[in-house]
Order: sequence, then C-alpha cells, then structure tokens
Amino acid sequence: MVITEVRLRRVLNGARLKAVATVTFDDVFVVHDIKVIEGDNGDFIAMPSRKTPDGVYRDIAHPIDSQLREILQEAILEEFAKEAEAEVEANEKAVV
Repeated sequence: MVITEVRLRRVLNGARLKAVATVTFDDVFVVHDIKVIEGDNGDFIAMPSRKTPDGVYRDIAHPIDSQLREILQEAILEEFAKEAEAEVEANEKAVV
C-alpha cells in the first residue's frame, strides 16, 4: 500500500491541534480527519475517532501495525513541515 496524496487543512486557533489531514492510498482509498497534534515530545498524529455513548473515543480507522503508523505519521508530518516552511517564505516575501 502506497500513500499517493497527503492534503492538510491548517488549524490556527492556538490550541494543540495544528492541522487535519486527508490521506489517499493507492489512488483508490482515502482516510479523512487524521489530526496533527502538538505533543510534549513533538508533533504526532491521531487517527479519526468517534465518541461512544459511554464517553470513550474510539478510532474509526487505524493502522494495524506500528510500522504503517510510523510511515503514515512521517508522511503527514513531512507535508506539514513543507507547508509551514512555504508559509514562512511567503510571509517573508510579503514583508520585503
């Protein structure tokens, strides 16, 4: 399975939630609402989840093994870093 696209929607509210990602696999399967969260030890992803009637959040979709989770997290955080860098460059050009 290959990640063929990562799209991000940045969240600018000052909270720990920094962005929401949509990831496409093999150009045929998409997962929406993967969150990029600022953690104490760096950014990480949280899979889409739903609150159950007893108040517990359960993942709707998630990788079965840690290797795929790592690959997914790396791809999303890499895209997030690229977009953040492009935003800084655009702001610098606007100031000049």
